[in-house]
Amino acid sequence: MEYRRFGDTYYIRCDKGDEIISSILDVCKAEHIESAIYSGIGGCDEAQIQTFLPQERAFETQTLTGMLELVSLTGNIIQDDGEPYHHTHAVFSYKVGDDHRVSAGHMKSITVLYTAEIELRPVIGGVINRQFDPITGTGFWSFQE
Repeated sequence: MEYRRFGDTYYIRCDKGDEIISSILDVCKAEHIESAIYSGIGGCDEAQIQTFLPQERAFETQTLTGMLELVSLTGNIIQDDGEPYHHTHAVFSYKVGDDHRVSAGHMKSITVLYTAEIELRPVIGGVINRQFDPITGTGFWSFQE
């Protein structure tokens, strides 16, 4: 993984074998970025996609492997008890035989096959925190200091 800052935006290139979400979190820690949004594209070979099951208050995880075209990655970094916390969604296209397919959802991890290009934009002038919601069993943005 390599990154550069131009203006207020960071550009991250992940290489073969890099895990995208941990790379984004590493940049945030190194650069003291407390809140941010990000987007990206790339070519991957493994993705753990999660679907939240409200009735169970838990995530179900599915692992995709093979040539996965990362069509769209979007997410945010917020603070959870002083630690960076990610919320990431992605869309992948891939082939099964002659059929083109698409899978998408909440991401647990994404491993790069050949490259991924991420744009990371820090929040300027404030910090977004995470607040647990007991009704849904998940966390949401909190603007409380």
